Amino acid sequence: MVNLPTQITLSRLLGIPFIFYFLSQSSPTSQGIGLGIFLLVAATDWLDGYLARKLDQVTDLGKFLDPLVDKLLIFAPLLVLVEWGTIPAWGVFLILGREIAIAGWRVNPNLAGEKLPSANQLGKVKTVLQIVAIAVLIAPIDNNNWLIFSQILFWLAVFLTLVSGLIYVIPSMSKKTQK
Repeated sequence: MVNLPTQITLSRLLGIPFIFYFLSQSSPTSQGIGLGIFLLVAATDWLDGYLARKLDQVTDLGKFLDPLVDKLLIFAPLLVLVEWGTIPAWGVFLILGREIAIAGWRVNPNLAGEKLPSANQLGKVKTVLQIVAIAVLIAPIDNNNWLIFSQILFWLAVFLTLVSGLIYVIPSMSKKTQK
């Protein structure tokens, strides 16, 4: 049976089609609704982690599904932003490449028999920055200063995404070379 925190993680998937739908509409009202759904669904990421720790229900399934669902939640609006021409595809590719590399690293057969590693603190900060950057980018505000601010946040998120990936991988590589 799937515990409550994992059910909440899985429920985040239900918001993704609605995010796509509302962001694909051209009205500021639809964008605002899409933004609201994105923020609501993103907030459940904190909730499921909090409940898993508080109820002592941290599981390997939850540790696997949570980051996977996070990635889907992040990439849905990023794809829309690429379609809008707001951000370049290569910036999203850098995030996607890091996420795929870390996902592969986490399920590496060489880790068999070891506990599945949890996200590090910088990885959690990276997720929050990605959510904030996306929220600012999809906010229906038409202002040149806002656009500059949102672009800066996006590129900070890209940078932190890459740095957090390196920090995640390097300690594991050094442990492997010490064996």
